[in-house]
Amino acid sequence: MKKIILLAALMAIALMSACAEMDSHPMDMNQTVKNAETKADHEALAKHYDEAADAMQVKVDEHKKLLGQYESKAYLYGRQTQSFKDHCQWLLNAYEKAVDENRKMAELHRAMVQ
Repeated sequence: MKKIILLAALMAIALMSACAEMDSHPMDMNQTVKNAETKADHEALAKHYDEAADAMQVKVDEHKKLLGQYESKAYLYGRQTQSFKDHCQWLLNAYEKAVDENRKMAELHRAMVQ
């Protein structure tokens, strides 16, 4: 029982940190995008979006492994197995979408340079 409570607490912490990471940008994106005029500005934005996509891809890979763990060793998680799997799949989908959107934004800024 203590393991389940500990695991649930760890999952809650992981969710909070994942959500915080998804929204975090080291720069004010609205202002940066509005002020982008030069080739260097757009290249910097493309680089930023590529780096964000790379960070999200790491999260995708982590959650794929975690989902595999939940599926292959469901007996370790008891009744919460399906909830953990559903939650992990939801995060996996969100991170995959973030990867795609960041890659698209990077390509758009590269196209502006052309």
